[in-house]
Amino acid sequence: MDEQAGPGVFFSNNHPGAGGAKGLGPLAEAAAAGDGAAAAGAARAQYSLPGILHFLQHEWARFEVERAQWEVERAELQAQIAFLQGERKGQENLKKDLVRRIKMLEYALKQERAKYHKLKYGTELNQGDMKPPSYDSDEGNETEVQPQQNSQLMWKQGRQLLRQKKALPDSSEDRDTKEALKQFDFLVSSEEGDSESRSAGDGTDWEKEDQCLMPEAWNVDQGVITKLKEQYKKERKGKKGVKMEALTFPPSSGKSFIMGADEALESELGLGELAGLTVANEADSLIANNKDALRKTWNPKFTLRSHFDGIRALAFHPIEPVLITASEDHTLKMWNLQKTAPAKKSTSLDVEPIYTFRAHKGPVLCVVMSSNGEQCYSGGTDGLIQGWNTTNPNIDPYDSYDPSVLRGPLLGHTDAVWGLAYSAAHQRLLSCSADGTLRLWNTTEVAPALSVFNDNQELGIPASVDLVSSDPSHMVASFSKGYTSIFNMETQQRILTLESNLDSTANSSCQINRVISHPTLPISITAHEDRHIKFYDNNTGKLIHSMVAHLEAVTSLAVDPNGLYLMSGSHDCSIRLWNLESKTCIQEFTAHRKKFEESIHDVAFHPSKCYIASAGADALAKVFV
Repeated sequence: MDEQAGPGVFFSNNHPGAGGAKGLGPLAEAAAAGDGAAAAGAARAQYSLPGILHFLQHEWARFEVERAQWEVERAELQAQIAFLQGERKGQENLKKDLVRRIKMLEYALKQERAKYHKLKYGTELNQGDMKPPSYDSDEGNETEVQPQQNSQLMWKQGRQLLRQKKALPDSSEDRDTKEALKQFDFLVSSEEGDSESRSAGDGTDWEKEDQCLMPEAWNVDQGVITKLKEQYKKERKGKKGVKMEALTFPPSSGKSFIMGADEALESELGLGELAGLTVANEADSLIANNKDALRKTWNPKFTLRSHFDGIRALAFHPIEPVLITASEDHTLKMWNLQKTAPAKKSTSLDVEPIYTFRAHKGPVLCVVMSSNGEQCYSGGTDGLIQGWNTTNPNIDPYDSYDPSVLRGPLLGHTDAVWGLAYSAAHQRLLSCSADGTLRLWNTTEVAPALSVFNDNQELGIPASVDLVSSDPSHMVASFSKGYTSIFNMETQQRILTLESNLDSTANSSCQINRVISHPTLPISITAHEDRHIKFYDNNTGKLIHSMVAHLEAVTSLAVDPNGLYLMSGSHDCSIRLWNLESKTCIQEFTAHRKKFEESIHDVAFHPSKCYIASAGADALAKVFV
C-alpha cells in the first residue's frame, strides 16, 4: 500500500451519502468534490512505516560508528596515559636508585677518610654522623602508593594529564637532575677533615662549585668533574642512551687518587723493609696511567688436575695453546687447552692430558721447549736430561704408545738437574745441577756435554740458569752462596759477577731461587728466599732496583714476551703481576694451596697467546686468560 486512501475512497456510488450529495444539486456536488481532494492531499503528507524504520536504522548505524570511533580514541588515550605513568615510575625508580648509590659512595668515602686520617695522624676524624645510610625514605612510600592512585584515575583526570604532558618532562627532569646532582657536593668539600656534613643547597650553583679548590689528598682534575656533570645533564634531558666515555685521569706528581704512598706514613707505622712492598691498587693504575688504561686483567680459566704430586715446572708451546707440566710423580703431561670440559664444582674448566711422558726414575724438576715446539727437554732428581719429540696436540689420548717420542737421555750430571734453558740461535741446551756444574749440550744429537762450567764450585751450587737475551753468546746463572754471574758460552769464561751485597754472617736467606733475563733489555732479574726481587744491569753488574715482593720466599719469575710486565710466584700462595716501568704490583691473585710449607713452584707466559700459567705443590696447574 503505497498511499493511504482518503475517506472518500471507502464510499461507493451506491452509498446513501453519495446519492444524497448527488441529489443536492450542482453546488452541493462541487462542494463535496472539493472536500474530497483536500482530504486526499492531507493523507499523502504523512510518513510511511517503512520510511520511518529506514530512518531509524540509518541513525542507529551512524551512532554505532561514532561510538566505536570514540571507544578506539579512548583506548588509545588510556594506553598513552599508562605509558606515561610507567615511564614516570621508571624515572622515579632510577632516581631513587641513583640516590641510594650516591649515599653508599658517600658513606664509603667517609670511612676511607677516617681510616686514612687515623693512619696518618693517629687520631679519629670527626665527620659528624657516621651511621650507615638508611634506604627507607618517604620517596619509597610515595612510589608504592602511587600505583594505587594511578589505577583509580578517572577519564577526566587522564585527559587533564595529557594536556600537561608537554610541560611535565622539562620541569620534573630539571628537578630530578638538581636533586641527583646535589648529591655530588661532597666532591668539592672545603677540607678533608671537615666535620660538617655536606650542605643541602639547591644544587644549581654549578659555576661556584667549579671554582672550589680540591683538597690536597685528591689530585683530581676539576675539568673531569665538570665533564661528568655536563654529561649527566645531557643524558637526563635527552632520554637517550648516551654512551659513557672512558675517563682517564692524568698522572699526578703527588699522591695517588685513592690512597697515596706517603713516606711519613711509612715511618710512623714502622714497616721497615716491608715498606718497600710496592703494591698498588689496580684501579689506581688504571686511573693514574693512560698507558695502562687498556691493560688486561687476568682471570682463572683452566685447572689441570691429573698429577698425583706437586708440579715443579711448566712450559708453553711457542705457537699452539699447549702446555707441558713436570711433576714430582716422575711424569710429564701434555695438555691441549682447547680440549676442555666443565668442572663439577667450579666456574673454571677442567682439561684432561692428551699425553703422559714417562722415563724419569724420580721427581721431574724442570722442563723447557724448543723454539719450534717439536722437542722438549726435562731434568729430574735422577740426574738425567731426557729429550722428547712432542706429539700432535690433537692426538687421541687412547692411542697406542709411540716409542719415537723418547729421544734418549743426555748423560753427564751426577746429581739432580735444577734448571734448563734452550738457545734457539745455536740449538743448544743449558743445564744446572746439584753436582755443582753448568753444562752446555748440543740438542741435535745425543752426546756428552760440549762444555762444563763451575767445575771447582767456587761460586757454590747453581740453582737457576738462563740465556742473556741481549747477547745470545752469554748466559746468567745464580748460585747457592748468593752470587749471580754471567758467562761467555764460547770462551767458557766468567765475564761478570753481579753486585750481591752479601753479609758474611748471612745464612740461607741469601739463596737465589730463580734468575731470568729480560727479553729486550740488558737486565737480569733474581728471585730470593728473603722475599726480595732484584734487578741488575748486565753491562755494569750494578743493582738497579730491589724490592720486597711477597710475604714469603719468591720462587719463580717470568717476563711477558714484550718485556712490559713481570710475573712472580711465592710460597705465600700468591701470584703477582708487576709493571716493570714503575716497579709496582698491578694485580695479585691467590692460585694454590700450601703443602709442606710450599705453594707455587713455577709461573710462565705463553710466547704468542694470551695465557699465563702457574704450577703448585698442591698437584695442580692453573691457566689464566
